[in-house]
Amino acid sequence: MTNIKRTVGFWLSVVAAFIFFFVIQFLINGQILNSFYINTLYYMGINIILAVSLHLIIGITGQFSIGHAGFLAVGAYASAIITMKLQLPFSLGLLAGGTAAAIAGLIIGIPSLRLKGDYLAIATLGFGEIVRIVLLNLDYVGGASGMQVSHLTTWPWVFGCMFLTILVIVNFTNSTHGRACISVREDETAADAMGINTTYYKVLAFAIGAFFAGVAGGLYSHNFYIIQPSNFGFLKSFDILIFVVLGGLGSLSGSVIAAILLTIVTTYLQDYPETRMIIYSLVLIIMMIYRPQGLMGTKELTSFFKKRKSVEGGPTDGSKHTVA
Repeated sequence: MTNIKRTVGFWLSVVAAFIFFFVIQFLINGQILNSFYINTLYYMGINIILAVSLHLIIGITGQFSIGHAGFLAVGAYASAIITMKLQLPFSLGLLAGGTAAAIAGLIIGIPSLRLKGDYLAIATLGFGEIVRIVLLNLDYVGGASGMQVSHLTTWPWVFGCMFLTILVIVNFTNSTHGRACISVREDETAADAMGINTTYYKVLAFAIGAFFAGVAGGLYSHNFYIIQPSNFGFLKSFDILIFVVLGGLGSLSGSVIAAILLTIVTTYLQDYPETRMIIYSLVLIIMMIYRPQGLMGTKELTSFFKKRKSVEGGPTDGSKHTVA
């Protein structure tokens, strides 16, 4: 019965997602939404992909990474090279961006994921800065002046990549591999003592998260007409980290909700960057004081729709007395 309910709930979620897709597509085709709202939707979808991919690394596996903008940059430039330099289709550009980011994740993950806590954070931060500096001095991709990119990102591409990212991360989390990653998060020493290859699962989660960050980079680069290394600095990694922390470490739904809310705030305050950072800071301070577990904690939206059954005792004889 439980499996049937899960299957029904899964397909209802899929149907609701595609209804949402067709409604937005109808509004775009009918020119009901102007370019400002369309671009906000694209940016929101890209941020959701970034938040969910980092959620796997930090929220599920418990590895504190602050170099996610490095994977975003690798994916953005790799996909731009495929489409602009090699004149190949956009689909291959997205795949190449994700693959290049996953390879970068393996390269940085294998040696550094033996580290823990602050040391891992410093290593991933260094990786992000190395990527930015390399791109800054690489004339093939324009260096500091940036690289011109055609606008190829559309709503079907954004929705499809976002839907695939959430689907893969949810199924991975609910699998035996996902439970192994959660055990690493809860107590790495105990997980290692139980025979779980902790390094393997940390590297695996890192590579999967990096892959989808690279796909988001491909969408990001082709949503704007120029990309520059300055777009992928430490502050970009900090923005992505806020999505996960604000939503709740361990909650995919929370990461999605936080990405949506903060994208709206960022969009409407883009003319006031100082005000945006003040609001970010205040939100984080208030959240850490009054709700340190984040908006959703470790819960998902589906948990609010489950019926709670309370049992006060065993079977009764009709007069509120428990039958022995």
